[in-house]
Amino acid sequence: MIPIAKPIIGDEEKKAVLDVLSSGIIAQGPRVKEFEQAFSEFIGTEFSIAVNSGTAALHIALLAHGIGPGDEVITTPFTFIATSNPILFTGAKPVFADIDEETFNINPDKIQEKITNKTKALLPVHLYGHPADMKAIQEVAEDHRLLIIEDACQAHGAEFNGKRVGSFGTGCFSFYPTKNMTTSEGGMITMNNKGIAKKARMLREHGSRERYVHEILGFNLRMTDISAAIGLCQLKKLPEFNQRRIENAKYLTELIRNERIITPKVRENCKHVFHQYTIRVMDDRDKIADTLNEKGIGTGIYYPIPIHKQKLYKDLGYNESLPVSEKLANDVISLPIHPSITRENLEYISSVLNGL
Repeated sequence: MIPIAKPIIGDEEKKAVLDVLSSGIIAQGPRVKEFEQAFSEFIGTEFSIAVNSGTAALHIALLAHGIGPGDEVITTPFTFIATSNPILFTGAKPVFADIDEETFNINPDKIQEKITNKTKALLPVHLYGHPADMKAIQEVAEDHRLLIIEDACQAHGAEFNGKRVGSFGTGCFSFYPTKNMTTSEGGMITMNNKGIAKKARMLREHGSRERYVHEILGFNLRMTDISAAIGLCQLKKLPEFNQRRIENAKYLTELIRNERIITPKVRENCKHVFHQYTIRVMDDRDKIADTLNEKGIGTGIYYPIPIHKQKLYKDLGYNESLPVSEKLANDVISLPIHPSITRENLEYISSVLNGL
């Protein structure tokens, strides 16, 4: 089976973990601080704050910006549910704007239609590693004095107009094992605002800046030095990992010749890092996915049910129609293009698709 994802853990990561275990400092410590600094330098922000998941990153980012009951946050319904649930965690309301059919990302024109006097923030997702249209989103935010919190959990190293995502507003990243880089589990918040960074650190550590002195209600959402040690090794390899993904995606696109399949488009001003290579199938999506799996090709459907159609949200009273998201949820299949895949694998995948 050619897997849809495959974490790459080398001898460097193994040694780094053993070094931490030998040091006796295995909770949050010097490796976390070093990883935060390295990640800030990579993204191009002044501050980075390591946490234990991408979900925690989003939750803390929202709280650090003061978002809570009575507020609305506009985001996309075509993403993993961890994008919108942290909005609920704060007591605020997720408001869903439909997506662009070509990029799968939130449509800035649809954002405009959803803004009310309760809107406090925009939460775009750089889905599959393709940057959202940050120029248009920033213009909307500036016109309406809204915050921007970026869900960059699938987009480590992606760029819009030469600037890395996660640096346009407050960025949130995930280091889950299937991501372009991993810490096993983990997340990161990136920003240039010193006050937001200070509050985010307190929220991460029981509302405390000084041990046993607690100023606000906080959580225990810290990263361990074990995870940070892995992350430091992975971050050094990330540019190469991303370049392989980009090259694999380009090669697979060149090979696919089936007219029933729409291959991914990359906007001219964007660097797409292909966390997922997602095609659209014009008919019989599920049958084609089953055929690929039967022939030893791992696939993923990201995402089969838009968030506003999930039972949780329907029970909360969401009953709107977002036609582009709903259509694409029936069309998409993601194919393997991770750094471990070979050209022979890609040629096999394309030959199966072209024969359907």
